[in-house]
Amino acid sequence: MKRGKRYAEAAKTVDRAVQYDTADAIALVKSNASAKFDETVEVHIRTGCDGRHAEQQIRGAVVLPHGTGKTVRILVFAKGPKADEAQAAGADFVGAEELIPKIQNEGWLDFDVVVATPDMMGVVGRLGRVLGPKGLMPNPKAGTVTMDVTKAINEIKAGKIEYRLDKNNIVHVPVGKASFTQEQLADNFQTLMDAIMKAKPSTVKGAYLKSVTMTSTMGPGVKLNVAKLTN
Repeated sequence: MKRGKRYAEAAKTVDRAVQYDTADAIALVKSNASAKFDETVEVHIRTGCDGRHAEQQIRGAVVLPHGTGKTVRILVFAKGPKADEAQAAGADFVGAEELIPKIQNEGWLDFDVVVATPDMMGVVGRLGRVLGPKGLMPNPKAGTVTMDVTKAINEIKAGKIEYRLDKNNIVHVPVGKASFTQEQLADNFQTLMDAIMKAKPSTVKGAYLKSVTMTSTMGPGVKLNVAKLTN
C-alpha cells in the first residue's frame, strides 16, 4: 500500500521496537494527526481468543465518558407507543416492515446504529445479510435489542460504542477524535480497556491481550505496553 509523504514523516517519529506508555502513545498519535479533518483515534486490540468457539467470543458495549466526537445516526425498529417513544428520545429514523425494501432493494444505509424492540427482531432478521456484514445487527449483549428504547438512544448519543472480535480475533474501536485533550482520550481509553479486561473469556489459553495499537485515521500505529495495561 503506497503511503504519502506526510505518513512517511509521521512514521519516523514512532519507534516500532518500543511499546509506549499510554500517555506517550496518545501524545504521539495526536501530534501525528495532521490531516485537514479531525481524525478519529482508534484502538486495535489483538487478542488470544479463538472466535470460532462461542465461549471465546467477546462482544459488548461501553459508554465512553467523553463520547466519540462523532454524531451518531440511530435507526429504531419499533411500533406503536415504542415508535413514539423512540421519536421523542431523538432517534434519527423510526420504522417497521416498510423499511425492509428501502434497505434491501434501494441500499439505504444512512445510519450508524440500529436499535430494535424484541418483538421486531423477526422483521430485522430478514435484513441479516445486509446488516450483519456491516456490524449493524441489533444485539441484546450490546443493549440494542431492548424495550427501553429511550435509555438505548440516550446512551448511544452520549458515546456508547460496541466492541466485538473480527474474524482475525481483533477488536477495532474508536476512542475519540484527535482534537480531544490528552486527558479525554486517556479516560476513554481506560474505560474501554476496563471493559475489555472484564469481558475476558475464562477459557482463553495463554495471553489474552497480544498487542494493543493506537492510531489516528491517517497516522501510523503506536504500540502500547501490554504488560502495564493488564496490571
